Amino acid sequence: MRTFRKSILLVSLALISFKLMAPVKDTLTLVNLEEKVMPYTGIMKAIAFVETKGDTLAYNEVEQAVGIFQIRPIRLQDYNERTGSHYTMKDLYRYKVSEEIFLYYAAQAGPYNPEKIARSWNGSGSKTYYYWQRVKRQMAAGQSEAGV
Repeated sequence: MRTFRKSILLVSLALISFKLMAPVKDTLTLVNLEEKVMPYTGIMKAIAFVETKGDTLAYNEVEQAVGIFQIRPIRLQDYNERTGSHYTMKDLYRYKVSEEIFLYYAAQAGPYNPEKIARSWNGSGSKTYYYWQRVKRQMAAGQSEAGV
């Protein structure tokens, strides 16, 4: 019985010493829930520059493309049908509306495939390769300006 008590005492002391040796983290970490993760920012800025040099009031009469991302009537119609929205071409001059539509289509490719985003934004076929090259150069220029 005495041996049993000694064993319990030794185990208890050992456990206490482990607790004393364990690292203590007495810090409080605050997370800023207001901070948004925006994975499409780089590609959006590059496409906006390639399309219109950032002009929210741009209009291409030949393609009837409107706004900073040069959204055509067929894309707007598709977006409205898919989402139940009722935007008009005139609404595309508002940056937030154009951004909403761009992000909807960009999300189809996901944030980690800027080439697919750019090429599908431009259309289809081999000519989208050259468009992607322009967007890629602009993305690189934008990163170097930001000091990244």
